[in-house]
Amino acid sequence: MVGGGVQTDNIVYRMAIDDKVPWHQKRNLRYLYFMLFPCLMGIEMTSGFDSQIINAVQLVPAWTNYFGHPTGAYKGILASALPLGAVIGLPFIPLLNDNLGRRWCVMFGSITMIIGSLIQGFSINGAMYIVSRLIIGFGLPYAIVAGSSLIGELAYPKERAILTSLFNAAYFIGAIVASAATYGTQQIPSDWSWRVPSLLQMSPSLLQVALVLFLPESPRFLISKERYEEAFKVLVTYHAEGDENSEFAKAEMAEIKTTIAIELEHSKRSWMDMLSTSGNRRRVLIGSLLGVMSQLSGNVVISYYLGDILNLIGFTDPNFQAKYNIGNQCWGLVCAVFTALLVMKFRRRTMYLTSIFGILAIYVAWTISSASAIVGGSQDAGKLCLFWIYAYQPAYNIGFNALTYTYLVEIFPFAMRARGISIFQFFGKAAQFFGTNVNPIGLDPVTGIGWKFLIVYCGWIAVEAALMWYFWPETSGRTLEELAFLFEDEDRAHAATAAVEKEIHHDVKHQEEANISETTSKDMV
Repeated sequence: MVGGGVQTDNIVYRMAIDDKVPWHQKRNLRYLYFMLFPCLMGIEMTSGFDSQIINAVQLVPAWTNYFGHPTGAYKGILASALPLGAVIGLPFIPLLNDNLGRRWCVMFGSITMIIGSLIQGFSINGAMYIVSRLIIGFGLPYAIVAGSSLIGELAYPKERAILTSLFNAAYFIGAIVASAATYGTQQIPSDWSWRVPSLLQMSPSLLQVALVLFLPESPRFLISKERYEEAFKVLVTYHAEGDENSEFAKAEMAEIKTTIAIELEHSKRSWMDMLSTSGNRRRVLIGSLLGVMSQLSGNVVISYYLGDILNLIGFTDPNFQAKYNIGNQCWGLVCAVFTALLVMKFRRRTMYLTSIFGILAIYVAWTISSASAIVGGSQDAGKLCLFWIYAYQPAYNIGFNALTYTYLVEIFPFAMRARGISIFQFFGKAAQFFGTNVNPIGLDPVTGIGWKFLIVYCGWIAVEAALMWYFWPETSGRTLEELAFLFEDEDRAHAATAAVEKEIHHDVKHQEEANISETTSKDMV
């Protein structure tokens, strides 16, 4: 059932690859890419900031004292309120994203997160803190769904995979800032030791509110609203450097316009439409599984409960834990950027399968080392655990960090993209909510099963590997429009290709006629 979908003549993709001028030598495209970082890629900084705020403040005595030394379920809900808020907000995202556009959806989500961060920083009790995180969680997926879509829909085809992969890499920038800020403020002898980093969580959202409207709107969104001139202007400006006679811009416009017309003809753009065909059901299955796997592949244990893990193996010094955590996040950023730059060199399935089997091997080794350290009292095994935690970063980043949004943008066509990424977010945040509540209970050596909880993850990761092997299709080497009919019949796929060929041949014929006319005029003279 692996499959790779219908194969068509990749005209637009070939034209983009044949373009030998690098992006940094194109003034308009260079401006676009530099603006993408503060406007859109910074969105994932909030996710990284949040994971480390919860991880790092648990190491701050003032935070634990203020909230009554939370443990078990109470500790879990303080962390999991954010994904719970995201689950509540997800069903309404397509209404805003598909009607007002990607930029205004990012704006709404960012303003919501700013409000939540202010409440979080000035919380006076546990209930207020939980509500603040619910609000941040509600706004976050609006920005993520719209931002990841807009990156994929604005990028030049040759760099699209790299840019959507770098979207997730920004997670670690937020994580590093949060870890470092909390480490620096934990010396403050008051509640401001945790309030300051809590308020800093709104920093990425402030950037998005200030700058996102300086980006162009998605040409695919504009075409879906029959705003053809505006869409063509965007393509000409950023993909053809202002050349209105560019064959590439005209071919790209023809491909997008035809594909979206076919999509909308066969789509009701409703939630039920997501399950209307076997191809759509497979997309939903992959998106759902990817959401669960991205949060339940052992990463939440490290992101949210690193302190508990280190305590289990005997590294209880808060100062060491904070430094180790900062180092882990810096290493994660290096791995994320490096793997994002590899996405054009390897096939998607190869990277995903390398990732999941690497994670499985590391978790098995980590579990064995933990048993030796805790049960056998081996200090060397405890130090080896520190190595396996760091080794987890490149394995996870090869697949889940580098490819997640690249893959989602590719498997869900335009008419389904907002709902598809929302489904991914729903299952991802639900899994995160489950994990952040269950992990502290399972890892507790008194009320839970301590290090043996890692064995549960080993079993589940093995199941993930089997599912990924069977269901994940290959998507590399094609444009978004060519991938729109990945699981559909050939007629729809070839209709878009025919439209591109017609546009190109029309331009060639027009140019030949112009040349003949010019030659005739000279002969007459």
